Amino acid sequence: MSTKSKQPKVDKPDTEWRQQLTAEQYQVTRLHATEPPFSHPYNATKKEGTFVCICCGDPLFSSDHKFDSGTGWPSFTAPHSDEALSEHEDNKLFSRRTEVRCASCDSHLGHVFPDGPEPTGLRYCINGVALNHKEEDEE
Repeated sequence: MSTKSKQPKVDKPDTEWRQQLTAEQYQVTRLHATEPPFSHPYNATKKEGTFVCICCGDPLFSSDHKFDSGTGWPSFTAPHSDEALSEHEDNKLFSRRTEVRCASCDSHLGHVFPDGPEPTGLRYCINGVALNHKEEDEE
């Protein structure tokens, strides 16, 4: 169920990712780990702006689509654009889920579920360590 992106791929050797990222960022984005719930400040932030990929800086989500899902992870109803994410079937943990990754650098971000609020009915449940927040005046 992989979604093709029109964006050029960012391809770096593992050694470069390890140098660029913190240990936790590397574990989540490159090894598909999950940060503990309620552990990242982006879960509660209400600041306006754009959430970008911690690995490549591409825009992933707008604060306009952020909502409090109560799950402990930053949640969004829609991506920044149709090309921002790729989706992949994830059958780990004895369940069927849809993993979302950055379309440009293939970083693991989290999962999307069909239990979100209107207008999309989707809940993009994203690891805060996979994101960087750029306030509107920084963009």
